[in-house]
Amino acid sequence: EAADVVFAGGHKLWQSKSRQNSNAHFYGCGVDVEHFSKALTLDTQVPNDLDFVHRPILGYFGVIDERIDYELLTKLADADPQWSIVMIGPVVKVDPNSLPIRGNIYWLGRREYAQLPAYTKAFTACLMPFALNEATEFINPTKALEYMATGRPIISTAVPDVVTNFSKVVKVGNTHAQFIELFQQAFRDPKKFNIYGGLQMAEQNRWDVIVGKLESHIRDVFGRKSPANLPNQPTMAYSNV
Repeated sequence: EAADVVFAGGHKLWQSKSRQNSNAHFYGCGVDVEHFSKALTLDTQVPNDLDFVHRPILGYFGVIDERIDYELLTKLADADPQWSIVMIGPVVKVDPNSLPIRGNIYWLGRREYAQLPAYTKAFTACLMPFALNEATEFINPTKALEYMATGRPIISTAVPDVVTNFSKVVKVGNTHAQFIELFQQAFRDPKKFNIYGGLQMAEQNRWDVIVGKLESHIRDVFGRKSPANLPNQPTMAYSNV
C-alpha cells in the first residue's frame, strides 16, 4: 500500500495486489531468445547422453519439486512405452526415492543453463506437468517462454497463469487423459500447435523489452513526484508470493 509502484510476477498475483495498490503492474518472466533459439539451428548438437533414449521424447527442464504432478508422469509413461519422458533439473523438497520409476522415464538431474537448448533440440514436445495445488496457485513458469523460443509444441496442466497468459500458444490439458491425448496429437499433427505464435510471443517478451517497460513505470513515478521530493528515491515493491 505504501509503495509508489508495484510489480507482480504473476497475473493472479497482480489481481491480488491491485486491490491494495492502484499502481500495480503484471510482468511475468522474460526470455533470452538468442540463447534458446539455438535449439532450431543445425550446428547445435544434441548431447550424447540422449543417444540411447528412444524417440519421441517428451521433455521438461526446471526444478523438480512438490509442484510436479508425479501421478501424471506415471500415467504418461504407462500410456505408451515407446515414447520417452526426459526430466532435466535438480530434485529438491521431495525424496528422490519417491520419484516414479519406469523404463521410459529418464531423470537426468541438473544440467547447465548453457546446455538447455541442445537438450531441447531432441524434444518432440515440451511439457509442464504441474500439479494443481497451493504451490502452483501463483506461479508464472519461466520455462513457458523458453520453450516457445525453442520452437517446440508445448503442453501444460491447467495452471492459472498458464491458462491466462499462454493459452493461445500452449495446449492445456484439464485432465490427465486430455494431457496424454494432447501429446499424442503433438506427434500426429504438430501443425495444430501454434509454434509460430510461440516464437512471436517469445520475441515480444525479451528481457530488454521487459526491462524497458519496467523503467517506464519508474520514470512515471519520478514524473509525479513534486520538486521537493525529487531527491528521494521512489519506493518500489516486487511480489512473487
